[in-house]
Amino acid sequence: MSKSLLTLTVNPALDRIVTVDRLVFEDRAYIESTTEAAGGRGINAARVLTTFGAAVTAVTTSGGETGRKFDEHLQDDQFTKEIVKVRNSIRTNLTISDRQGLSVKLNERGPALSQLEQGRIIKAVEKLLPNCSWALLCGSLPPNVDARLYTKLIELAAKHKVETLLDTDGDALLYGLEAKPTIVKPNQSEAERLLNTALITRSQLIEAVQRIKAMGPASVVLSLGSRGVIAATSTEGILEVIPPAVEALCPIGAGDAMSAAIVWALDRQQPFSEALRWGVAAGTASSKLPGITLANLEQSKEIYPQTQITRIVV
Repeated sequence: MSKSLLTLTVNPALDRIVTVDRLVFEDRAYIESTTEAAGGRGINAARVLTTFGAAVTAVTTSGGETGRKFDEHLQDDQFTKEIVKVRNSIRTNLTISDRQGLSVKLNERGPALSQLEQGRIIKAVEKLLPNCSWALLCGSLPPNVDARLYTKLIELAAKHKVETLLDTDGDALLYGLEAKPTIVKPNQSEAERLLNTALITRSQLIEAVQRIKAMGPASVVLSLGSRGVIAATSTEGILEVIPPAVEALCPIGAGDAMSAAIVWALDRQQPFSEALRWGVAAGTASSKLPGITLANLEQSKEIYPQTQITRIVV
């Protein structure tokens, strides 16, 4: 029996997306639509993996009145859920987007989690690892949570010979690198904070993926939004993938779609270069869709042939 994929969202949110006609500083904007969904990087990745035909279990926390609404929205999703109940209410995140693709994200930091609750998260993941091939550890950690939580989970996954993708920020990213995840996937801002330096030129971005790779992970995928990715891989050197130019409606979740598609392709034994193309295709296809809609396999297939891949010699 083939093994399933696992996603973890320690700090999920009830996502509210408000679409306006245009965002202009200190000027009035008119609301055109409002949507609400269960959100979080791991939740989004699980949605994309499911549309790609993968078997996936999403582990997430949930609590409070916001958690009740979160659970209701989560019932609409077809993947398997493992919900770790917590005492405090999970957060609400607000995104305001306009037709031109501009967006403002307002994220709450998330609830305090007790040591007991943190231990239950670890146990929930550990229970599933024997039947998994990949674990995607996604998103921020609430303020009081042990910054080495992901580190512990990556080490547990390695004991079960489970590959890991780490997509987080701050100390959780820094300490997670110590455990040598299979892939780490920062965006440009996260990489700049990690390295404490501005990344402006292409040569600086190339140097950045090399520096991050030297910190422990087997491969680094630096997500650059509409500019694609630059990656330092364990098997194919340094690669760059550029997407086609598209009209982006909402970038929310595009990075999560990228993570999902990369893991989906690698789990199917595709080369890293092809996995990157699938990742960029899924992220680009998602950015073309309104609200919190994420790309499915067919939509990603349309973009895939239009991606351009280059091997960078340094």
